[in-house]
Amino acid sequence: MVSDSQSIMASRSAQMFPDLEPHEIERVRRFGELQQFDAGEALAETGKVGAGLIIILSGNVDITQRDQSRRRIHIVTHGPGSFMGELAQLSGRPALVDAHAKNTVEALVIPPQKLRSLLIAEADLGERIMRALILRRVGLLEQGRGGPVIVGAADDSDVLRLENFLARNGHPHLRLDPRSDAEAKALIERFNVASTALPIVLCPGGQLLQNPSELKLARCIGLVGPLDPTRVYDVAIVGAGPAGMAAAVYAASEGLSVLVLDCRSFGGQAGASARIENYLGFPTGITGMALMARAFNQAEKFGAEFSIPAQVVGLERREGKGFTLLLPDDERVSARSVVIATGVRYRRLGIDRVGEFEGGSVHYWASPLEGKLCAKSEVVLVGAGNSAGQATVYLASQAAKVWLLARGGDIAASMSQYLVDRIRGLSNVEVVTRAEVTSLEGSDGVLDAISWRTASGDVVCRNIHHMFLFIGADPETQWLSQSGVDLDAKGFVLTGTDARDGGRPLESSVPGVFAIGDVRAGSIKRVAAGVGEGAQVVAALHAFLASEQAMSAVT
Repeated sequence: MVSDSQSIMASRSAQMFPDLEPHEIERVRRFGELQQFDAGEALAETGKVGAGLIIILSGNVDITQRDQSRRRIHIVTHGPGSFMGELAQLSGRPALVDAHAKNTVEALVIPPQKLRSLLIAEADLGERIMRALILRRVGLLEQGRGGPVIVGAADDSDVLRLENFLARNGHPHLRLDPRSDAEAKALIERFNVASTALPIVLCPGGQLLQNPSELKLARCIGLVGPLDPTRVYDVAIVGAGPAGMAAAVYAASEGLSVLVLDCRSFGGQAGASARIENYLGFPTGITGMALMARAFNQAEKFGAEFSIPAQVVGLERREGKGFTLLLPDDERVSARSVVIATGVRYRRLGIDRVGEFEGGSVHYWASPLEGKLCAKSEVVLVGAGNSAGQATVYLASQAAKVWLLARGGDIAASMSQYLVDRIRGLSNVEVVTRAEVTSLEGSDGVLDAISWRTASGDVVCRNIHHMFLFIGADPETQWLSQSGVDLDAKGFVLTGTDARDGGRPLESSVPGVFAIGDVRAGSIKRVAAGVGEGAQVVAALHAFLASEQAMSAVT
């Protein structure tokens, strides 16, 4: 929670809740339908899919939220000229707030598809509306209301898993710790939940989930729904990191029907970066989450569809033309072309007991959630690449001390100079080169001590409860094993002339299947490079789809 003096609601209220002029409303009438609501009637209900953007022509509408005790908290009252909605209305997802008419209301209701058309057709007005939708979501995230309530200890690995999932998908939520929060205890008593069954999640619609999977939680709050097995998309993009998001933005903006699937969240590993300082156009840096959230909103604005989380487990050619993506529970997605943008996953440390501590004490990214857990304590970070450097700089702002363990002799050999200089200037970071972690100690999933061997052969053991691993990565290509897509010796996707004679740039050994970003053999492992390939692949997609259409016309 933030104080009113710090909140975006206080500092940017005029941009969050702008009033439209009569001539502006006239310009957008063609996108909507006039509707009337009686006093007390609901225009939107938490947990239910809303009608879209609603512009109030006459009357007044109260916008409220429900807290964890189901009490209503007033946010704002909309009058003539103002409009209801936030980012959920852009994609047709369930509302995060309640809206009730105070008196008879006449309104212009613009459904999600028409709203996206409005944002593109009316650029200046669309910019104001889009900014308001984004700021309203930021306000909900700030206040920690309007989404599911997670009840469980802050350091519980499953609580962290669920919080990370919601945070990285830009979805408001609230966590209550039963060890210190009376509301959490009341919820546990109300639903008669044993302490061994924690965490529990109370969805906005009132459903109670016990330690759900990310997919089950996503379905409960309306983030993801069933896919249409009869629809054939122009392109299915597997992976929502920088490369996949760029491909989605450019493909959708050029009129292709686009579906993006990712098993975790949008943003990929870049989305977990505390600060990216070498991305073109951001001289003061930008958090990975902020950059990727902007890309996500941009892709939705142009009509790209998202299914997150959705685990793609296989790729097959369809009878005739096109491809089928295989998902769990016999779900299938059909597309005329496929873009592989699944990126890489960080490797596990090759010592005993690592798996026991993953999630709660051993981490593969450093987000604000992990930063809070290790505040004012010592942490170990293993790695020497740019991701390790960015995480080190962030954790140094939270932790009492960061031990940066590098296997090589100099971090400058594998890390950008600006990060090296930053780390060398941090008094609470100690770089240990030619170091190797030797053992982990702890119980019940909680790490108590870490030991490592130095270049001299001495073994250092310290009472440290959190370790961060950034030690290289392997490509996420296991799901391609039966697809016919050729990989190199390390498992990366071969493209262009490396894949087959006469192959298009970024095209794999299977015509119509392309690979971009970190998963592609020979790619440059940088955010900007992935974005560039995401833009470049759209030209190749157009060429492939045009050739397929020409062949169909001939036959």
